[in-house]
Amino acid sequence: MKKKILLIGYNFKPEITGIGKYSGEMLEWLASEGHTCYALTGFPYYPQWKVQTPQYWQKFWYQKETETYPSGGSIRIYRCPLYVPKKPTALRRILLDCSFFVSAFYFSIYLSLTKKFDYVVTVAPAFHIGLLGLLFKKFHKSHLQYHIQDLQIEAARDLSMIKSKRILSALFNIENYIFRNVDSLSTISDGMKQKIVEKFNHDVYILPNWVDVNFFRPLPDKDTLKAKFGFQSHHKIVLYSGSIGEKQGLEMILESANRMRQLEFIQFVICGTGPSLDKLKEIRKKQKLSNVHFLSLQPLSVFNDFLNMADLHLVLQRSCASDLVMPSKLATILAVGGISLVTAHPESDLHKIISQHKIGILIEPDNQLALDQGIFDTVDGGVSQISKNARNYAMGKLSVDAVLKNYFVPFLNNDSLFPSGHIKQPALRKANPYSEVQKAWWSVW
Repeated sequence: MKKKILLIGYNFKPEITGIGKYSGEMLEWLASEGHTCYALTGFPYYPQWKVQTPQYWQKFWYQKETETYPSGGSIRIYRCPLYVPKKPTALRRILLDCSFFVSAFYFSIYLSLTKKFDYVVTVAPAFHIGLLGLLFKKFHKSHLQYHIQDLQIEAARDLSMIKSKRILSALFNIENYIFRNVDSLSTISDGMKQKIVEKFNHDVYILPNWVDVNFFRPLPDKDTLKAKFGFQSHHKIVLYSGSIGEKQGLEMILESANRMRQLEFIQFVICGTGPSLDKLKEIRKKQKLSNVHFLSLQPLSVFNDFLNMADLHLVLQRSCASDLVMPSKLATILAVGGISLVTAHPESDLHKIISQHKIGILIEPDNQLALDQGIFDTVDGGVSQISKNARNYAMGKLSVDAVLKNYFVPFLNNDSLFPSGHIKQPALRKANPYSEVQKAWWSVW
């Protein structure tokens, strides 16, 4: 039976990295299976932190786009205006979240009066978007799935982006209210699942991030690929590609480059954009690091070539953030058979996966000596088996078709949201529909 499915989240395609990539690919897959899909989202801005063309001049009002598929499925995209800061700070990120919530709230009222959905999926962050999903659940009895890509409040607290205990208490109370009223919770890894279960005694299902293993694949002849991007065949390329923010702690890369500046054959490449980019460029300028290269985010058409060029991929996060988020970039690195140097705590889910399957090299977060040693040892060779293991793991565990079929097909066929073999457990108590939200806002004042 074909379903009407609504996804709510301010990141969506054509963003080619981060949460928007996965939300877009999820609806594309569902539409290709014949379902009628809708997306209530913002204008594409990530990771450039600027609304991208051709939507740039349309960003001040609502916009509708429609895509149809040979299966009979379709995607109707409703884009809502939102504030996008050029330099995201804690306060500006809050304004981003609130601006989308307000504009999407007004459009949600229109949708709730004109359309009825079988399933509603809200994607966090922003965590409070779940409140919009509750609107559709209340009016149409839609099944509400709350999908957590990032534990946003914990990340803001641990990175000292929000320091007020009253504000944090209010945010946790709102989140708790959402948890108690959704029909299902899902997240991207076992480690994040455990953290959610510890916060709230509710079933949590795993919907891991995936990768297109047909598009992202190993390529031969690294020498030709290096020449394509301006490097020489004898260079060993150490690549970081992704968001450039506080939680990655990328200053360590420049410190490693400074210590290895006499080793001309080791070249460091930082690709992407984000709030810390200017800071890193200033460090490079002051230290006169000719072995560090900053590149803009590569277009999808050459991204597979670009990833295959690298001899080593850095997947870095600061200690205070490394247990909260499973890096989405890792799946793509594994698909191309890349050698990844990953910071992870021994007790983390990420550490367990990499060590168990031998698909990368692990080092302790915030340990400069370990990073230096890992880089030097890896570019010296002897890691071909890790490359094979990485590709095999991506093929078997992370392919887009395998992940989405395993999760969605059982509940779409059986009119139940839960994957086969799972039984939904009720929440421990029925929450007063207003008490927790009221408590949250009163705690601020």
